[in-house]
Amino acid sequence: MRENAVALDSVVQPGDIVICHDPQTAGLVPHLVERGIPVIWRCHIGHDQHGVEVDAGWEFLRAYLEHVPLAVFSRASYAPDWMPHRRSMVLPPNIDPFSAKNQPMDEPTVRAILGHVGLIDDPGAGVPMFRRDDGSVGRVDRKADVSRLGRAPSFETPLVVQVSRWDRMKDPIGVLRGFTQLVLAGGSQGAQLVLAGPNVRGVADDPEGPLVLDEVEHAWRALPDALRETVQLAQLPMNDEEENAAIVNALQRHATVVVQKSLREGFGLTVAEAMWKRRPVVASAVGGIRDQIRDGIDGLLVHHPEDLSELASAVGRILADPALARRLADAGFERVREHYLSLTGLERWAELVRMLLEVTEPERVSEHKSAALSASAT
Repeated sequence: MRENAVALDSVVQPGDIVICHDPQTAGLVPHLVERGIPVIWRCHIGHDQHGVEVDAGWEFLRAYLEHVPLAVFSRASYAPDWMPHRRSMVLPPNIDPFSAKNQPMDEPTVRAILGHVGLIDDPGAGVPMFRRDDGSVGRVDRKADVSRLGRAPSFETPLVVQVSRWDRMKDPIGVLRGFTQLVLAGGSQGAQLVLAGPNVRGVADDPEGPLVLDEVEHAWRALPDALRETVQLAQLPMNDEEENAAIVNALQRHATVVVQKSLREGFGLTVAEAMWKRRPVVASAVGGIRDQIRDGIDGLLVHHPEDLSELASAVGRILADPALARRLADAGFERVREHYLSLTGLERWAELVRMLLEVTEPERVSEHKSAALSASAT
């Protein structure tokens, strides 16, 4: 961090504002503060409850962050006790509606992408294309690594989908067992489950991913054939990040229900992504998911994430009631449009920057205000 801080000296000029993201950058903050550079530290992670490890982590970071002019958290409960409230702000994460993961996608394209990667049996007549961030046209060329018994489902088959890392905190085995419980109770309405995550060979910074996937596959193979036929485990290609995002986009848009059964969650933007695509969501009432979903209005919350019957009941309600599914989906879309888009986030960041300047450079802010009033009067 000391080497990086010195390197920044040639880049950061007087009048600039620097935003440092997450604990990895905390060591830069004292150096920038000493130079008189206005700094915002943005923390994307957090934990609602105190504990030995949480407190030890914050105590380590305290020496670097105690004097930061402004700190931004995803939830108020994530801020440490020693951070003064006047220098602690809440700004939820947001999604980019124009990215490959969230851009509009018509049904023929969804069908073509899912058919090409092997998640449905009928690709239709569309072309598996998407638009990249630079405006160029991309094509989904790679296939998913899918574990299933029998053929892929047809395009008309209802899908219950969870997309997440292969992480025990996302509880993919709990989703598997909750869904099979629903099938055994006769409430699945002919739906199949897709548990999708990154190809474990393509994620270098997730050493537990292969082990968790092995555990999920073991639980799946232990099912009777009749139940195993209702579940697909899909490792999505990671060679091209935007191609992966387009596949996730298509899968979420095609889902009848999107599930996010986290046992713990920082914020859980996969929930906002699914809501943006007008999909009804069933998610655990943990972390930032509780901020995104108002239970029964924008989606259904599972208040006891370890309770498989509660998950099965919530998914079954939506599968059995198309009117409820439409109502939740439409309300979820509006919720994201109002609160969790990057455009809204940009406006909130402008307010934070304005606030920071009022604290660190009041004379400069006053000059800007005078100039703005003069221009307005003119």
